[in-house]
Amino acid sequence: NAKFQVSIIQRLTKTVLPFNSLLMLTYTQKSFWDVYAKSAPFNDNNYNPGLALVKPIIHKDMFRGVTSLALEHESNGRDSLESRSWNYLILTGVYFFDPRFSIKLKLWAGISGSGDPNLEGDGNPDLFKYRGYGSINLNYRSLNDKFGVSAIINPRTKIGNFNSTLEFNFKLNPNANQYLFVQWFQGYGESLLDYTKYSSMLRAGI
Repeated sequence: NAKFQVSIIQRLTKTVLPFNSLLMLTYTQKSFWDVYAKSAPFNDNNYNPGLALVKPIIHKDMFRGVTSLALEHESNGRDSLESRSWNYLILTGVYFFDPRFSIKLKLWAGISGSGDPNLEGDGNPDLFKYRGYGSINLNYRSLNDKFGVSAIINPRTKIGNFNSTLEFNFKLNPNANQYLFVQWFQGYGESLLDYTKYSSMLRAGI
């Protein structure tokens, strides 16, 4: 399939909140497009709005990273046996070792959609079994901002089981703001509708 994703973060007020934090509205929409089917339908759409308190990390007058606490909702907007949703808190920390290398740690906990875990397609009460409770993201960006590598490791609930994403991106023109990328995902939970199904996807795009 093909994956189409849009992500937005918007500061809601110029007022600096307690602990020098900022209030942000976040939104991500992912669509999985079955381009090989005759009518090329969108197989699943995942909607993910949220509110986040974001605090920059300043050390010795240098920007070194970001911490955030967010309340988010994600669902595919369907009903009956194809309904998938969850509400969760997510704690994120990003640290820049230098202008090239950074690490992002995420932890989440929440309530998944109700249903019978033994009945396929009935909500998603066992979502955490497939998506786990956190992830580690390692990033490299060249000093000229032309090339980048990102690796995401997402441990699941059983030791030794994890989802992973590896991405290479490349800027063709130094004056452009678009990147070509190659991305490999393996594991579960990329799409809410089919979160119990294992997939290994190699994608190229912009």
